[in-house]
Amino acid sequence: MTVAPTASTPPSPVRAGLGLALLAAVGFGTLGVWGKLAAQVGLDPFAALAWRFGLVALILLPLTGRGLSWRQRGPLLAVGLLYTVATTCYFAALDRITAGTTSLLLYLAPAFVILFGWLLGRRPDAPRLVAVALAALGLGLVIGIPGAGDRDPLGLGLAAGAGALYAAYLLASERWLSGVAPLASTGHMALVGGLSFAALSAGRGTLHVPTTPEQWGVILGMAALATLVAVPALYGAIARLGAARASLIGTLEPLFTVLLAALILAEPLRMGVLLGGALILAGAVLAQRRS
Repeated sequence: MTVAPTASTPPSPVRAGLGLALLAAVGFGTLGVWGKLAAQVGLDPFAALAWRFGLVALILLPLTGRGLSWRQRGPLLAVGLLYTVATTCYFAALDRITAGTTSLLLYLAPAFVILFGWLLGRRPDAPRLVAVALAALGLGLVIGIPGAGDRDPLGLGLAAGAGALYAAYLLASERWLSGVAPLASTGHMALVGGLSFAALSAGRGTLHVPTTPEQWGVILGMAALATLVAVPALYGAIARLGAARASLIGTLEPLFTVLLAALILAEPLRMGVLLGGALILAGAVLAQRRS
């Protein structure tokens, strides 16, 4: 005899992980819109990132950092450093090649996750490999295929490096952050990011206190949706699904960015975006199949 689930039945770890991964993808998907709005209100990208992470660190560390020893903080800070270096490579690549190709190489992170896992002894199954192929094809349709402006070897290397470093960040999160509260992990990552991007922005001479409500609105939006919501959700998804499955759902991020840009910024929506989104979604669903 089976018992029908009730409203009070807690969700399974896998279902909770899928929900958190989708929430993270939507949250991170807002970054593209915030980035365009930041340019419109006169915010430098590194300055905006410094304020974004600095505010999150100021909010979370006093609440979640108490009682942690430096030995416990070390892995949290190391994971934050991986994320910061990956983001820096991403923006460095943007200066040399197109945004579409940079994003395409960044979101090939699931392929790097599987490759690194393979090197560590986790042999991928056929459905997982097909899922990566579907996601890569879908990303090409959503973001765009590399063109004539993408022949800079250093730019391509930086973008591919960003994808590899982001994959390392996901795997390190799976290995080192197990059992750590997601908000505590987020606070330490934000501390490293805030200090690093503040230094980079100061070196460029662009670090300044925002002066208009529009600038503060963009920063608060980045801090709230793309950090306080998205980052803990990602850590929760990795804890329940593993880095490989969570990263494949993360390939939905650029699709959400395009859809949000069409809704908020009135950008045109191409048919290729819808087809690419269907392929990414198919890959994400296939990735959830148990080995």
